Amino acid sequence: MSMVAGNWKMFEGPDPQALRTALGDLEHVVAPPYTRLAACVDAGLTTYAQSVHWEPEGAFTGEISVPMLQALGVHGAIVGHSERRQYFGETDTTVARRARAALDAGLNVIACVGETWEERESNDTETVLRIQVEAIRDACGEHERLVLAYEPVWAIGTGKTATPQTAEASHAFVKSLLDAPVLYGGSVKPENAEELLSQPSVDGALVGGASLDIESFVAICRTAASIRS
Repeated sequence: MSMVAGNWKMFEGPDPQALRTALGDLEHVVAPPYTRLAACVDAGLTTYAQSVHWEPEGAFTGEISVPMLQALGVHGAIVGHSERRQYFGETDTTVARRARAALDAGLNVIACVGETWEERESNDTETVLRIQVEAIRDACGEHERLVLAYEPVWAIGTGKTATPQTAEASHAFVKSLLDAPVLYGGSVKPENAEELLSQPSVDGALVGGASLDIESFVAICRTAASIRS
């Protein structure tokens, strides 16, 4: 497996049809903002939401449910992205509940874990990852539609990237806790994709800024395909 998922965050992103044409037969996932989900599905892109609630409906202002996503033809959802944890109060418990609900209803899930710079400097990386991964494992178990994403928070939107050796070590540790594919997320670009994706425990990439540019995203998907083959 070598999945490349593009997280558009709160950006409109590239034209879905143009991106679909450029990708050709390359495997991919895109996670646009909610207002672009339908357009991405209609263009034939493998489309995930950027989050999903655990209840099918209710008084949860600003949230979106699994049935709503399924009605649009969405394939899956990201849960627990570090920005959701940092800015919107996501906890290990809510991340696990979101993941479980989505999996139970038939969606694919990319569940994110990762440490801050302060936690890494304090040698707490493995402790943080253990707590985060075990919460997901205890709620979901091993599941064929569950993928994890290791995203060192200090490497997201900062231009910093974990060295391939650092990424490999963290991925291997995560895999020792839960047998699931693990994507690397953190300033992935065409220039560093091959070195990162070539690591034995790195099963793909969760791409942020570079996924907003068609040429860059296609280049990363092409790199992943060449490594897989």
